Amino acid sequence: MPDERSSGLFKRLSHAGSFFTIKLFVVCQGFLQLSQLMTSGLVKSSISTIEKRFGLSSQMAGMVVSFNEVGNTLLIIFVSYMGCRVHRPRFIGYGAVLVSMAGLVMSLPHFISGPYEYDRSITGSATTTSDICLPSRNETEVCTESKKKETEVVVMLLLLGQTLLGIGGVPIQPFGISYIDDFASKNNSPLYIGILFAATTMGPALAFIVGAATLRYFVDIDKVSAADIHINNKDPRWVGAWWLGFIISASVVAIASIPYFFFPKELPREEELPSEPQNNDLLPEKSKQKELKDYTLKEFVKMFPVVFMRLMKNPILVVVILAMVNLSGMIAGIATFMAKLLERQFSLSASFANMILGAINIPSGMFGIALGGAIIRNFRLSLTQIALMCVISMALCTICDVPLFFLGCQTQTVAGLDLSGSSGIEEHVFDCNQMCKCSPSAFNPVCGENGIEYISPCYAGCTELNADTETHKVLNYTSCNCIVADGGFGSATPGSCSFHCSQYLMPFVIIASFSTFLGSLSHTPGFVLVLRNVDPEDKSFAIGIQFLMQRVLAWLPAPVVYGSLIDTACVLWQYKCKKRTACRYYNNVLFRQR
Repeated sequence: MPDERSSGLFKRLSHAGSFFTIKLFVVCQGFLQLSQLMTSGLVKSSISTIEKRFGLSSQMAGMVVSFNEVGNTLLIIFVSYMGCRVHRPRFIGYGAVLVSMAGLVMSLPHFISGPYEYDRSITGSATTTSDICLPSRNETEVCTESKKKETEVVVMLLLLGQTLLGIGGVPIQPFGISYIDDFASKNNSPLYIGILFAATTMGPALAFIVGAATLRYFVDIDKVSAADIHINNKDPRWVGAWWLGFIISASVVAIASIPYFFFPKELPREEELPSEPQNNDLLPEKSKQKELKDYTLKEFVKMFPVVFMRLMKNPILVVVILAMVNLSGMIAGIATFMAKLLERQFSLSASFANMILGAINIPSGMFGIALGGAIIRNFRLSLTQIALMCVISMALCTICDVPLFFLGCQTQTVAGLDLSGSSGIEEHVFDCNQMCKCSPSAFNPVCGENGIEYISPCYAGCTELNADTETHKVLNYTSCNCIVADGGFGSATPGSCSFHCSQYLMPFVIIASFSTFLGSLSHTPGFVLVLRNVDPEDKSFAIGIQFLMQRVLAWLPAPVVYGSLIDTACVLWQYKCKKRTACRYYNNVLFRQR
């Protein structure tokens, strides 16, 4: 009987083992990489909303985005060493659990913060008239210790979430690709890895689409009733449910991590097809080389600087890596702030801007990456031809970017706004509204019938309002001292003045997408140039050094640099507890040029 039981258990284990094949691993890995990059992409798709919700500058927002690379950069070198020694599927699973935790940590600021207040002076309700000119007003901003520390706590949580996201992502792609390459047949390995890269490029696009869907809902949808929401997603004060996407993606990543804890450390290698050529002439040479797994950690640490200096003496490798660093820097900055650019330039909602990027711009880049690889394969280009292809594609990309300097809206005319430099709230106080005692933190843009925008009805000097008797939503503000119309005091309507330049949106999107496509054509050729210009035993190190340089010189600093440049285009800052926070208005021309 014991023999029969043990025999039955052995059979069940054998059947379970046959279930976990390399093909199933590819499916699981594709799903995990897609969901992991969806999580990291959600940071970029919602960063402008997070800025507005917690009062962050673009520079601070850029630092939050780039912090993803900190944990990644510190650990990526040792992944090359550990890859041959550890249980790779299990470590991928651990990394996925960290990514899932990171998504939940990123959503925490929403739950520890109070309800979003678009100022009590701007509730939009007819029962509250403090957003209009009230000479009897005696309001001062109350700054408690909890208010002062709230932003610091939020930033710390966002940085922690990004660090966990970076650390969790370290083993996922390198271990996944090496595991597939070890146990897939030589014929199928490129196909499987191609599937992974396709899933990788789909992740960010899906992130922007998910972001577009969640940002349509009000940020406090879980805290307030629909009747208490008096603004819509076209209002400049609107903040969408940015946190919802992180909870969705964290749940998906958690589900995707489960199979990895059941995959074995090693799989039976796929059988080679009889027609596949065997490179027997390379086998003796390969056997002579000392493989990475044969080095001790001490030898690996000593060897790295030697190999690094040897590779840095290769001039072609150096200039190609520097070119890829520049390309990555451009992509990192644009991916972080392109949605914000569209929002500000064309007065779009965050949801619609994300939809444009997810449905048009990013797929253009995906197509460019795929086509670049196909051109090299089908036309069997030489190294010189590949380099020429990169130069031509990037030159055309640059030429296509030139019209983008001129396609966009002018800054709307705002009373008291100085477009030549940053202005303070005191410049919005005139003789016509001085007696109103307007709140310096008020932000409820209204458009006067004179075509000039005011930062709130109070700063327009409006003393009365008309509201819908059922919904209590404000229809218009009247008796506005600062608005002169037909020889008397004029009126103003809620919301910003319209830009009247929507005709530029479609040309801008088409040209930007075509430029993205042309730039992406050089992505795969760049990798090929790196691989073909180093000795076979240095290929892994060359790719590792390329990724390291891209992270240190591009992905880490670029979002902060872009954010700092964008901040220089701000002409009116929001102040909270006498501390500068988010930007209210930008000089649109300078923003576009930056």
